Amino acid sequence: MTVDIALTTVVGNPKRLSRTLSTAEALTAAIGAELGAEPHPASIDLAELYLDGIEPPHDGFEHAVTRIAKGRVLIVGTPVYKASYTGLLKLFLDQLPPRALEGVLAVPVTIAASAEHRLLADLQLRPVLAELGASLPVPSLTLRESELAELPEHVGAWTEAHIPAIEAALALGRKPIGALA
Repeated sequence: MTVDIALTTVVGNPKRLSRTLSTAEALTAAIGAELGAEPHPASIDLAELYLDGIEPPHDGFEHAVTRIAKGRVLIVGTPVYKASYTGLLKLFLDQLPPRALEGVLAVPVTIAASAEHRLLADLQLRPVLAELGASLPVPSLTLRESELAELPEHVGAWTEAHIPAIEAALALGRKPIGALA
């Protein structure tokens, strides 16, 4: 049975059609399959979105904002660049209106070259997503580039461990801005 839970993937890798995009889409598909969500979640590759310029409003940006606002689950992917998430992702998040992610459950996905850098982007990305109103009830999926060869296993293990918390958070439903917890 398919339920009305829209999932969206946003990836801030400056390389089009990146491994980060593939990883985030794999997690989105796994979460969607577990939730019985619509089979074709939306993906927003920011490298594609900003090909025609970085200043909103433009049709691609407005479409992305609308798609995210309609969604319930947002997977946000980034490689670790200079010990943080990418400037491209920062640009996109900075252009979102205040509380744009209110009522959205967000799951960061970060890819790092080394074990030492694995959590760096996550440490800085989660507070920004929360500031925009997102709920972050589960840990991020954080992988090293060397782990991407076993992507299905990592995504499967992450999903198995965290889908109960995602289901519980979604069952609480959207709360209007200013609602008490």
